[in-house]
Amino acid sequence: MQQNFRKLSIIWITQMVVLLSTSVNDASAQSNENANKDSTFQNPLLPGGADPWVIEKNGVYYYMSTNGGNISIWKTSAITEVGHVKPVVVWQPPSSGVHSRNIWAPELHYLQGKWYLYYSAGSSPNLATQRVFVLENNAADPTKGTWVDKGEIRDVSANHFSIDGSVFQYKHKTYFIWSGTASDTDNIQRIYIAEMKNPWTLKTHRIQISMPQYEWEKIGGQVNEGPEALINPTGDLFITFSVSQCSTDDYGLGILRLKPGGNPLNPADWIKHPQPVFSKSIPHKVFGPGHNGFFQSKDGKENWIIYHANAESGQGCGGARSPRIQKFTWNKDGFPNFGEPVSTLQKIKKPSGEY
Repeated sequence: MQQNFRKLSIIWITQMVVLLSTSVNDASAQSNENANKDSTFQNPLLPGGADPWVIEKNGVYYYMSTNGGNISIWKTSAITEVGHVKPVVVWQPPSSGVHSRNIWAPELHYLQGKWYLYYSAGSSPNLATQRVFVLENNAADPTKGTWVDKGEIRDVSANHFSIDGSVFQYKHKTYFIWSGTASDTDNIQRIYIAEMKNPWTLKTHRIQISMPQYEWEKIGGQVNEGPEALINPTGDLFITFSVSQCSTDDYGLGILRLKPGGNPLNPADWIKHPQPVFSKSIPHKVFGPGHNGFFQSKDGKENWIIYHANAESGQGCGGARSPRIQKFTWNKDGFPNFGEPVSTLQKIKKPSGEY
């Protein structure tokens, strides 16, 4: 009888130890799960990455930025978790040729059932050779499949310095926008637009729709670059662009607005806002915020801007530039309100649908 009692006691104690251990493990797992479901994040998304770009398709975000040597894509279901993802190199430039050097500002777009990658590159350290090129991939996942070189996107009547190509669709037409110069001897960067015949060919000649005119566009050099289209909920078309030299703390964003009923190919139909719409914040220690893109939260309820910036004054155009995101809203007049660049010390609520 005593032996049976001892056996029962041992069994009971063993069961209690197992139950306690399971409870502790469950609590630990729940704690980790809750930590992963934190509803906030802090900028930057990655330690470095100039000219950031992000596009969302079918609940998946694809991120990329300038690294100089190749084109890589980060694939993630939550953009704020991109820092935990290993990038996939999708294109390696040739050892020589027209697109072998200075691989800049890659942008991924999904057009006519295929993926297209637009990027800037040149043939030598001489930046005057920079042009815009495009790759095509018919795979469902742009990190897989084969990227086919579709060549340079060019206006044959004006083949000069060209960078920062982007594409947008407006009223059933596709347009290409980029930054370039008027001639081989010109040192003023302007914004050009052309209608597209297909995702790799221009249908029209280039039309200049912006050049530096205000002092805030000319700090360190006369620069308009990195154009990006933005359409508000009522269908009004805007184009943001980066201003002044990236080597300065005053690199920031300007904006154009198309007149109601205007023609994107008519320069007179574009109105430039007289003040920058996104600038450095000394109190928040954000310097040179620019070269942006736009995306929405996974549920489509929020609008976000992605951009690069430096954490200290005087860091210029180097590898210290890091990608950041923040939510923006629309004013009553339909104008976008980007606010002030957010400090890296501030906790930001994640895009809706991520938590």
